[in-house]
Amino acid sequence: MSESAPQPPAPLLPEPQASAAAAAPLRTNLQERLITAVFLIPAICGVVALGGWWLLLTIMVITAIAIHEFYHLIEAKGAVPVRGVGMTAALALPLVAFIGSEYLATLLLSGVLLGLMIAQLRKKQISESLASISETFFGVFYVGWLLSHAIVLREFKDSVAGRWGGAVARGMDSDVGAFYLFFVIAVVIAGDAGAYFAGRRYGHRPLAPAVSPKKTIEGAYGAIAGGIAMALLTKGAFDLFAGDLSEHLSWVAVLVLAPVLAAVGIVGDLVESLLKRDAQVKDTGTLLPGTGGVLDRIDSNLLGIPVMYYSLLAYTWWTSVSTRNFSTP
Repeated sequence: MSESAPQPPAPLLPEPQASAAAAAPLRTNLQERLITAVFLIPAICGVVALGGWWLLLTIMVITAIAIHEFYHLIEAKGAVPVRGVGMTAALALPLVAFIGSEYLATLLLSGVLLGLMIAQLRKKQISESLASISETFFGVFYVGWLLSHAIVLREFKDSVAGRWGGAVARGMDSDVGAFYLFFVIAVVIAGDAGAYFAGRRYGHRPLAPAVSPKKTIEGAYGAIAGGIAMALLTKGAFDLFAGDLSEHLSWVAVLVLAPVLAAVGIVGDLVESLLKRDAQVKDTGTLLPGTGGVLDRIDSNLLGIPVMYYSLLAYTWWTSVSTRNFSTP
């Protein structure tokens, strides 16, 4: 066979064409993100407004998909999670939260841990037992337990009444939790968007290079700014059109909560990036174009929603005590 003639090197693109070629994937990703948001945001708003069984079923579906994706990460590391136990427990936690029993939630988590340990005793191969127990239980906690706080946050008045009695919850609208849940989701999403755009435009100093090289300090500032802006906009809009729902959260509390929630959202995003990098997986799934998997989309709110819930409990208790003290002759 005769030797083929050497091929001439590919011509270099002029600088403007090279820049346009590099920017094309970014534009495509942004377009996919926007299309996904157009479909998701109205659905989220509707479910939050309806609450009740609609919210419970939605959270259970999200939980099922997200913990499936999480266990896929675990399996990519070579471990073998006990999927049946983990997924059943994770799905049960939102239901327990809906019933409103913290005792049952504690009992369930304790029973799951005990069940996982017993299941390992029946295995012939025990070399992966520690990893199997730890990673299965972590999935239940990380996805099921954290996400179940969306239920109790939506039913915030009932949560307060169950903890401290009806006197503390007196004056709250029964749907006050709809405002609180919408508030945290909006702030965290706005923080994510602020980080994305600020990072692309101004980012040059890495925030956590070992975890996610593309995330920058400038992007984090954008997240804080975006979160604060959305918090003020959300509070103002609810005060104008549904003041009964937002009146219990002062403007000062909004200004304190907004940067905290945005910062927590950054941490939640970095934690999931850490898990994916450890598993050497780019995305947890492909269900949501431009975003990846469901776990990729909810990672920030997995921490943001519980932080909002417990912050509001502390805030409600403090305002109740302060009001009672000042009103006492």
